Parts: sequence; C-alpha cells; structure tokens
Amino acid sequence: MATTASRTEPLVGKGIRRQEDPRLITGTAAYVDDIEMPGMHYAAIVRSPHAAARIRGVNVKPALDHPGVVAVFTGADVRGVGPVPCAAALPGLRVPVHSVLATDRAYYCGHAVAVVVATDRYLARDAADLVEVEYEPTAAVSDPEKALQPGAPPVHPEWPDNVAFTHHHDGGEVDKAFAEADVVVRKRIVSQRLIPTAIEPRGVIASWNSGEKTITLYTSTQIPHLVRSLVAGMLGIGENRLRVIAPEVGGGFGSKLNVYAEEALMGFVSMKIGKPVKWIESRRENYLTTIHGRGHVDFYELAARRDGTMLGMKLKIIQDCGAYHQLLTPAIPTLSVLMAPGIYRFRNVRAEIVGAFTNCVPTDAYRGAGRPEATHGIERMVDVLATELTMDPAEIRFKNFVREDEFPFQTGTGLAYDSGNYALPLRNAMEIVGYKSLREEQRISRGEGRLMGIGISTYGEICGMGPSSAMPAGGWESGTVRVEPSGKVTVLTGVSPHGQGEETTFAQIVADELGVGLDDITVLHGDTSAVQYGIGTFGSRGTAVGGAAVYFAVQDIKAKLKKFGATMLDSDDVSLSAGDCVCNKTGKRVGFGEIAAAAYRGLKIPPGGEPGLVATRYFEPSNFTYPFGAHIAVTQVDPDTGAVEITRYIAVDDCGRIINPLLVAGQVHGGIVQAIGQALYEHGVYDEDGQLITGELMDYAVPKATMVPWMECSNTETPSPVNPLGVKGVGEAGTIGCSPAVVNSVVDALSHRGVTHIDMPLTPEKIWRILQEGGKQ
Repeated sequence: MATTASRTEPLVGKGIRRQEDPRLITGTAAYVDDIEMPGMHYAAIVRSPHAAARIRGVNVKPALDHPGVVAVFTGADVRGVGPVPCAAALPGLRVPVHSVLATDRAYYCGHAVAVVVATDRYLARDAADLVEVEYEPTAAVSDPEKALQPGAPPVHPEWPDNVAFTHHHDGGEVDKAFAEADVVVRKRIVSQRLIPTAIEPRGVIASWNSGEKTITLYTSTQIPHLVRSLVAGMLGIGENRLRVIAPEVGGGFGSKLNVYAEEALMGFVSMKIGKPVKWIESRRENYLTTIHGRGHVDFYELAARRDGTMLGMKLKIIQDCGAYHQLLTPAIPTLSVLMAPGIYRFRNVRAEIVGAFTNCVPTDAYRGAGRPEATHGIERMVDVLATELTMDPAEIRFKNFVREDEFPFQTGTGLAYDSGNYALPLRNAMEIVGYKSLREEQRISRGEGRLMGIGISTYGEICGMGPSSAMPAGGWESGTVRVEPSGKVTVLTGVSPHGQGEETTFAQIVADELGVGLDDITVLHGDTSAVQYGIGTFGSRGTAVGGAAVYFAVQDIKAKLKKFGATMLDSDDVSLSAGDCVCNKTGKRVGFGEIAAAAYRGLKIPPGGEPGLVATRYFEPSNFTYPFGAHIAVTQVDPDTGAVEITRYIAVDDCGRIINPLLVAGQVHGGIVQAIGQALYEHGVYDEDGQLITGELMDYAVPKATMVPWMECSNTETPSPVNPLGVKGVGEAGTIGCSPAVVNSVVDALSHRGVTHIDMPLTPEKIWRILQEGGKQ
C-alpha cells in the first residue's frame, strides 16, 4: 500500500526513543561474531610476550601437526601485504614500516608474529600455543619522557633517537605577552594513557570468492569506506573487488576509527585457504593491541595581568606515540594545540609537540581525541591562576570568555569559532548548583574538618570534522534519499553510526521534510556495496556533516515531488503541504504515495525530468563546528581513606540546534562517565620492561554504575552557521568537559592544605598519600 503523507507535527526537537534500540536490547542485532558462514575457519594470532626482541626463528610445524589446523602463516609469508597505513602527514614525520606480521623484530608486547588457522576456534587457540618462536629480548622503554633522553633504548634502530616527530606553532606576540605579564603560572600536567574498552572487542570475517575474485570483509569499524580503500591497497586488489560491511558495532569511541593489521591479514588468509575466516579479539588482546588514548605529558605556562586578564600561553606536549603509528597517531596531539586556548580571548599561543616512540601499543583517537587533553590543561591552569590571584574561578572565566559580539572569533591557533554565548552555560550551571550558597557551605564544612570541593570546567571543542582541506582523508559526507514506489523512504548515509542514534535523528529530519511517519523511513549505513562512498563516524561529525548531506538530498526530493505533482495536476502553481502536492489555484492535491507510484510508473514525466525519486548529495562544510558548555562538580574527600565522592554533577552543554534531546542527554551521560573514569580510576600502566600490567578488567578500573553520580543535565542552543541544520555535535562533549571539573573540585577541596594540582587518576591511595604528607603538592 502506498504511503500517505499527512503528518504535520514536527519531529525535530522531540525526545524520541531510538529506532535502533529494540533489536539491540532484545539480542536480535548481529555483531561480527554472530555471523556464521558455511565452511567457516577460525584464526588465532601468536603474539610477542616481549616489548622488544629480535626474532631469531619461528617453528610452525608443531602447530601444523595439531588436529584441525589447516595453515600457519608468519611474517615471511605476508611480505606481499602492504604495511599498516598512517594517514597523518607532518613535516619530518618518521613512519616505521609496520607489517601485518612481525618479521625480524617485535617492538611491543602483543606484536603479532604468526597466525594459526583451524576448523574450530578452540583448536586454533590451542595450536597457537604450539608455535615456537625464538626471541632474543632487548632493552625496552615505556615512559615517553625517558624515551626522549640521550641513550634511551631505540624503539626503531634505523633512527638515532626515539623522536617520532616535532610540531611547532607560534601565534600572536607571545614574547610580548609574557614580558608584559604581572604573573606567570606554570604546571606539568599529565593526561594518562587510557584503554578505550568498547564492550565489543574488534572482530573480522573475510570471505574470498575465487570465481568473482572478490572479498567480503565484515569488520567492527567506524569507517567502512576508508577501510575498503586502504585494505584493498594493502592486499593489492582493486577496491571495487572488496566489499566492507560494518554490522552492529558494540562501541568504538575512536578505537575503531582505524585500519588494523588484522583486517588485511584476514583477507590474506581467506585468499590463501579459499575459505571464510573469522578472528575475534579477546579482551586481553584488546587491551594489548587495540589503540590506547591520551598519553600526554604537558608543560604549561600561562601569563596574565594582576586583574586576571589572560595574555598568553606557552605549551610543550610530549606525546606517547607507542611503537608505531596507527591511522591518525601523529595528528591527535595537533588537535590539542588547536584548542589550547580554550574559549578564552587571548591570542598569543606558542606550542611545541614532541612525539615519542615507546615500546607500547600506539595511541590514537579516543573519545575527544586531543580535545580532552587541551581542555583539561587550560581549565586546570585557569584554576591555578585564580588561586595565584586569589580570584574566584568563575569570576576569572567570565572575565576572559570570548564575547558574543566577537564571532566568528579568530583564535591564536588558526581557528575560527563559529558561534557562541560562552557565559550563558556557566551562569545557568551556577544557578542550578546554587554556587554562592555552596561556597558558604564549603566554608562551614572546612571548619568542621570536612573536605568539600567545587570544581568548574568551561570548554569548547572543535568537531563536525570537517573541511577536507584540514582532514587527512576528506571532510565531506554523503547522503542519499530514495522514495520507493510504495512511498516508503530509504536513506543511505556515508556515516557509520554505532550508538549515536542517526537511524533515528536522520529519520526525524527526513520525516519533517517529507511529512511521512518515522516508521515509513529506513536508514541504511555501513555496507560499501549498498551505500555511496562516505567518510565515516568520528569527531562528532555524524549529524553536522552527514545529516547536512541528507538534508540537502531531501530538498532535491522535494523539488522532484513538486515537478511530478505539477505534471499530475496540470498546473505550474503548486506547493508542497505535508508531502502532498497542492494546486494553489484550485486546491486540488495529489498525495505523496500517488506521486511516488507515478514517478516510477513513468507515464507522465515532467519536462526535462526523469523517472524515480532518488537524490544523492555530498556536503562539504566550510568550517568545523564548535560546541561548548560548562560543567560543575561538587565532591567530598574522605580524609581517612582519600576516597572521592561526587555529590553533585551539573552539565550545561550547547551543541547547537538539538534534533533529539533524549539522544543528546544519552551522549552527554556516556561522555561524563568515561571522563569520570579518567579523572578518578582509569590508567593504562606499563612497567619498565614494557609489560602492560593493567591488561585485564581485573586490573583496569572502568567505572561501575555505583561509582557514577546523578547527572543534572540541561542545554543552551546556539545554532551553527556552518550547516543548514544549525547542529554542532555532542558525542564528545561530556568527555571533554568533565575531567577538569572533577579534578578542579578535588584540588579545591584540598586547597586550604596547600594542594595546587594532582594528576589523574585521583585514586584514593594517591589522595591519601598527599594528605599524609601534609597536603603539599
């Protein structure tokens, strides 16, 4: 039956539950490991137990003799497979050649050395233990500062030191700003290594069709089209011979914004054995070999006048790159430089990045990707400055915010902030929390021996990635809207959502434009043979860029609807009303479903037109988008144990125009929880020999529900001029705004005891030791 468009009540702006959720919560969704194929084989990977070692020999015969084993491949077998790609480009960047299997050296614990293929996954895993690798361990280095010291063990002997790259930025008149300053505050601030811990580890299935000479690759990824292009290049086949499908993806957080060795390796294996092959990562493998995040050691200097006016900043970032570069490893800290001044007016910024090779798994994009590090640094420094000047931390922020009449605001790092009212979220948050009365309560509590803190964080972020000129692999996005003959609507998007909810928000956008119901719309993504080429989901770009492409495509559909309707009504004076086409003179109308059926029947084609109702658009944004907000954390510190309790948490975020407030709240909640993890619990720790000692969930402290406070969330809405929807993005907001609010709060709780800074994570032991030592830090 043809769809009749008659709904007039707008859906954009309503809190509608995700269309995706029923299949996810009933267990009927299909992830990579749910997919089975006839003749499926299974792969297990032999990994180096050493962080640095020469490989003297590999004996695969014991594994080959094991029941069910059909093949074992080593580094010598895969020399024809291209190296893992790095898309980032910086002057002087050193890019190690990282093969899909190690050949003569292993340079981090978990480095893949061989792959065993068997008819059963357990047989494959057992046989992997039978591969005999002769290692000659060498000295390792796991600390980025030590890695840069003269005489440090070389991660890659072909270079004289462990400097992966350097990057320098100089904006404004930094020397003049510091010369004129009344005060300069300095701090060393660490943003520790984090392990993304997606609920679904990585997984790959490759299936070679020898007749068609094609491969189908199922992979848990955020960027299916880019995986297709890059893996095809690694395998030496045309990308039109490779189909990539991203089924349900159980979390990514940036860790699946990548091309991994195993994706090309499974393609190679399937081509060799002529059978489909599946590899599913264990949690231990996930922690050892999937990228980590953060890994910063930052040195800040902030110059200001006595009245609190900030004048300029000097910043040195030491970035722990790990043992080699994944897709964006060197690019991530450059985002920290871009957002170094936060949302403050000073334009004098000097920044230097030194990337350090270490014998650890590489770092790369993790929720926020360079922006949380920048925000944590500037927001800690603002509090340090406020303490130095005995100013209220809210007062000093209000004094330095970019003003409403200054947009678009040109920063000292080369950005143009699109729109904003930076003071409003902070005013709202202070009103919600009762800031003045809280300060009085804090004064009283200190007299009673209680350690209560109030922490403020105000943030801005660069997202809606972004203009192609600023991106390593294109910043545009694609969208197709197809009205079927029945009047049902199919949307195909080049982004690849995996929890962000675009199956719902894109349907809301299209439903409002066409006047159809949500249930009449299907949103498809993640299959490179079904969906036109797209860039993918990362950097809070899904709706800001992908949604804009869909919006423009649906405008083309509306134009086609009018042309077909005008032909059917024999009138040039027509308009659309809730999807129907109406003759403005006679009031006659033809329904949405009637037009759809007629467009495919093709009996009356508009002059210069063509049959069908399909439109594809590509949206290239002119700028990034810049969400912002204010978070306030209230904490109590137990003086006997050092344990931190967050007693209240307020978040006021501005992500531009809100399509679905329910999904916005969900994104903010998730981001805050991950940032609380960084602030209080999580730390990816390597020992001096490069062994990951937080390699399991028994040792890596991901927050549990009982560790998370009730979150009081609200929004302001400042539309972005960059896209027609006015949206900015919200996927990383909570992660960026939260950690400095929590740390500022705990430092505030201990400030009367002489504490001025504590590096994350603020574990009870760390706080307890500070208190035992008299509070000086």
